[in-house]
Order: sequence, then structure tokens, then C-alpha cells
Amino acid sequence: MKILKSLFLIALVISFANACLAQSDAVSPMDTTIYGRNKTVGKFIKTRGINLYYETYGEGEPLLIIHGNGGSINNFIYQIPYFAKNYKVILADSRAQGKSVDKGDSLSYEMMTDDLNALLDTLHLNNCYVIGWSDGGINGLLLAMRHPDKVKKLAVTGANLWPEATAVDPFIYNWAKNYYDSLKKLPASPNNIGSIKLTRLLAFEPHITTTQLQKIKCPTLVIGGDHDVILPQHTMLIAQSIANSYLWILPNSGHSTPIFYREKFNTEVDNFFKTPYRKTEGFGRFN
Repeated sequence: MKILKSLFLIALVISFANACLAQSDAVSPMDTTIYGRNKTVGKFIKTRGINLYYETYGEGEPLLIIHGNGGSINNFIYQIPYFAKNYKVILADSRAQGKSVDKGDSLSYEMMTDDLNALLDTLHLNNCYVIGWSDGGINGLLLAMRHPDKVKKLAVTGANLWPEATAVDPFIYNWAKNYYDSLKKLPASPNNIGSIKLTRLLAFEPHITTTQLQKIKCPTLVIGGDHDVILPQHTMLIAQSIANSYLWILPNSGHSTPIFYREKFNTEVDNFFKTPYRKTEGFGRFN
């Protein structure tokens, strides 16, 4: 049960990468990287009832990178060294994940989003670029909605607005709900409570409307794979609901674009941040 539990929570974020490595008897680089356990740069801040763990790398314009469900800072082993060349990269273990322990019985995307806003306040950052993957993409959308002054430009990949089969692949959606039900039957323990909180997010959250998305005014790059856990038509809906948005659907790609398409992902997101947003209207659509 512990193995299954671990696999499921990571499945929507990085499990496919680890599974491929396991099949070839290789060690996942996420198990050996210093990112996420770097004693030289790692710090904690006490905020909103928890000790939030974060790391920073590089110099330049601030860039906040947000991981997905059951993940941690080390999920971005391919993004940190790339973006740290030109940005001040800020990463945190979200509440109840990684080193950011949360013993409370509740967890929401809004709580995690406000934690990140508090981190930016602590670092005295008025605004920043933001990258969010999976649940981190949801947090990125919420950050742009709840704290619009903090987000200069936003890139999200594999995000969804609601927990239904119209947004999430039906197999994954039903898997999440069934797994949550099985976890609820286990004896109470700190590990089980943490797993239940994270799995509940997958099965029953978020609840964002397209009308709420219209509050996002910052330029936004909405990314998804054509075989993503999140259905391509839902990713398109997110882009269509944000006024200043670009849409990028990668062919032959699943949920883990920052891993399997890391070079394309990094360069495209970097170009998006560096290039002024271009509004295309009228005859400009012929260009």
C-alpha cells in the first residue's frame, strides 16, 4: 500500500520519468540531485502556521517556480540550472509537501497560493515571473487572480480548473476518486493524513470558473501535451478565458513536459518572458 500510495501521488507530476528510469535499473536524478536539499541556500520562513522551506538560485529578474501534487523543489532539476543563468529562481516546497510540514487536517490550493504570496512578501519582491506545473499551474493561476500585482508573466503547464472528466482524462479522474476512497479506509496516522489531504485535492479540487479566470490580466502562456492528463480541449479553454494569453499544445507529449521536453519547454518559456506580449487582432491574424 505504501508503494502504491507513493506512485499515485507522484503519477500526475513526475512518476512517468521515474518509472522509465526504474525499468532500466537506473537511479532517478531526482533522488540524487542537491536541489531541494541544498543546505547552502535552503531556508525556512515561519508563515501562516507552517515552516515553509524554500531555495533560491541565480541573479536577475525574480522567477517563482511551483511544483505539483506530492512533488518538491527537486522536480525542477532541468529548469533550475537553465533559468538561474539569467533569473533569480525561487522555489518552495508547497504546504504539506517536501520539507514544508503541515500537521493540519485541511489543505487547499488557495492556502498554498497565499503561502507563496507571503514568501514573496518576505523576500520583498513586488512582482515576479511565474512557472507552474500541474497543481503548481493551478497555484500560478490563483496567484495571478488573488494577488495580481505579484505576477509579471505566467507560464502554466498541465493545469485544470475543475475536477471532472471534462477536464481530466476519465481514467485518471476515476483513479483519483477511487484511490481517495481507499485511503479514507486506512487507520489514521500522520502519513495517511498527509496522503489523504493531497489526494483529496486531486479528486475534488479546484473549483475555478472561466469567469474568474478573466481576472487574470498578465500575459500568460498556457501549455499542455496532446496526450496530457489534462485534456487538450480543457487547456485550450483556459487559454481562451485569459485575455492576454498564448496557447502551446505539444505533440506526442503527456503531463511531464518540463522533463521529457525540457529543452523546448525552457527555451519557449524563456522567450515568452523576454518578448513583449503581442496582441493579434483583425488582419493581423493573417500573419
